[in-house]
Amino acid sequence: MTGSVRRFFRDNGLGLTFLTLFALALVGQAFAGHADFDNRLAAEELQRISLGEYVTSSDFAVDVMENWQSEYLQFFLYVFLTVWLVQRGSPESKPPDGIGVESDEEQRVGPHARSDSLRWAAAGGLRLKLYASSLGYVMGVVFVLSWLAQSITGVAAYNEEQLRELQAPDSWSEYVVSADFWNRTLQNWQSEFLAIASMAILSIYLRQRGSPESRPVGAAHATTGGEGG
Repeated sequence: MTGSVRRFFRDNGLGLTFLTLFALALVGQAFAGHADFDNRLAAEELQRISLGEYVTSSDFAVDVMENWQSEYLQFFLYVFLTVWLVQRGSPESKPPDGIGVESDEEQRVGPHARSDSLRWAAAGGLRLKLYASSLGYVMGVVFVLSWLAQSITGVAAYNEEQLRELQAPDSWSEYVVSADFWNRTLQNWQSEFLAIASMAILSIYLRQRGSPESRPVGAAHATTGGEGG
């Protein structure tokens, strides 16, 4: 392995590791979901399907999409809410006196841009406004698209089950206000919100040496974000 390749893996280790874990988990979900789905079909004395048929089915797609939309909703809300809301003592929060979008000088935009700043940061007008909130916008767009995909694949999977039970299928508009859709949605949302609250609060009192998500082990509990000790 050449030095440049080693450097690439070192410099991108976090992202590459989580993308690998994502792929492995998705493959594992496909096999486990297929086995569970086939067991349900057998219990109903229906013909089993292949793994390929399962991973291209609405049943598999809705399970994937309902998790994606909840994750990106979490990131979307977190990115925007941490601009204005703080949690004293948490490294996940800005200092209490840093609420807001901060000055152009602090953000290194417009006339305060540096030589290594991106051109859109040095520009003004619409380009700067779009780039200044691009992370939140992208998270929001992915959430909306994955939520829409969940609703479309969800109604297809729900109607397949309705037809197997000789019941009338629902339209998309009926499904998105149904108990099945909101049960799937809210059970994911509540876990994401709890995880974020736990991280913000527990990181006030607990430490993980060497992690950027934690303050130094000896830092005071009241130290918030990038504040000094």
